[in-house]
Amino acid sequence: MKRDSERGAAAVEFAILLPLLLMLVLGTIEFGRAYNAQITLTNAARDGVRVMAINNDPTGAKTAAANAAASVSSTISASAVNVNPSTCTTGTQVTVTINYTLSTITGIAGPFPMTGKGVMLCGG
Repeated sequence: MKRDSERGAAAVEFAILLPLLLMLVLGTIEFGRAYNAQITLTNAARDGVRVMAINNDPTGAKTAAANAAASVSSTISASAVNVNPSTCTTGTQVTVTINYTLSTITGIAGPFPMTGKGVMLCGG
């Protein structure tokens, strides 16, 4: 009889710890997704600012940044990309910013607003 009561105790302990373990695993997954999205947005902004600094083409810079950020979401459009200033003169800084709202898989927290930013001197 003693063995049956020990099995019941193990089941109760497992039932108490299971939600905590699931939250830990799901939190790790959500953090990894957010970290990956942030890195991708930053790299996409760098791609866009590179096009702007070399070619002085704001439309091309927005398109390049939106295309590079497509792995985060295909819904990121050129309208989510901001180029400042709109013309690039040699020796001035140009900034490309991408704004995106990351929705979560679990829905426990979020959505999280994210920003990728790239800065470069004009003139290549």
